[in-house]
Amino acid sequence: MKKEFQILDDFIKSKALRYTPQRERVLDIFLSVEKHVSVDELYKLVKKKAPGIGYTTVYRTMKLLCRSGLCNEADFGDGILRYEHKYNHTHHDHLVCTKCHTFTEVAQPKIEKLQDSLAKRHGFIPTDHRLHIFGICLNCQARYKKAKG
Repeated sequence: MKKEFQILDDFIKSKALRYTPQRERVLDIFLSVEKHVSVDELYKLVKKKAPGIGYTTVYRTMKLLCRSGLCNEADFGDGILRYEHKYNHTHHDHLVCTKCHTFTEVAQPKIEKLQDSLAKRHGFIPTDHRLHIFGICLNCQARYKKAKG
C-alpha cells in the first residue's frame, strides 16, 4: 500500500470516518496529477476514470486530504481554490500575477530560516505556513510597456 493511502486510512480511523473506495479512487487520481488542480479540474479527471463518483465526493475528499496533511489548498486570488500535493514534496512558496493569474513556485531557504527565527523568537511553534507574493509577472509587464508604447 502506498504511504499516502496508509496516511489517509490512519486519519480516517482516527476521526471515526469510513474509508470508502470512492475516497481511495479520488486520492489515486489526485496523486497522478503533478500540478495545482481545482476541484472542477479534478472532477473532470475522476469522471473519465470513475464515472460513478460525484462532484460532492471529490470536493469533500479534497477537504479530507487537506485535513490529513496529504495536500495543501492554495488561493491565488482568482476565486478558484487549487490543491497541490504536500506529502513527500518539498516546501515552496508562490509568486502570483494579479493580471494573468499565472503563478510560479519558488523555494528560498533564507525565507524559511527567517520564518523559523521569527517563530522561535516569539515562542511560537509553527504547524504550517504559506507564502504567496502577489504582483505583475514579466510577461504582463512587457505587454503593458508595449501597449503604453
